[in-house]
Amino acid sequence: MTNRDRDTAAETPDHEPDYRFTLANERTFLAWIRTALALLAGSVVIVQLVPDLGIPEARQAIAAVLAIISMAVVAGSALRWHASQKAMRFDAPLPSTLMPWLLALGVIVVGLIIMLLVLIYGVKTSA
Repeated sequence: MTNRDRDTAAETPDHEPDYRFTLANERTFLAWIRTALALLAGSVVIVQLVPDLGIPEARQAIAAVLAIISMAVVAGSALRWHASQKAMRFDAPLPSTLMPWLLALGVIVVGLIIMLLVLIYGVKTSA
């Protein structure tokens, strides 16, 4: 946001945005929440249903990373929703976000770790 945008936003009175934009912002927020819930469910599945990955506590560590990413997505989505709503109320440009890139990076890192563990140690079933 440039200084001119900030000045314009400061001079523009607060107003209720078009309800379609408010609802679209809310749908985006809910989509992020669904993503966070999927990550959290994935962390539970890894601990409860995935066989041993060759390193003690590997499943728990991967699950913990997924749960942390999930919590970060929840926090980031709430902050993003609020910032977008505020920008719409003041006719300011919508703020940019790094959240999609950070989420993608986190999931790629977890995927690479799982792939390496499976390639190096294989999957050990308890039989």
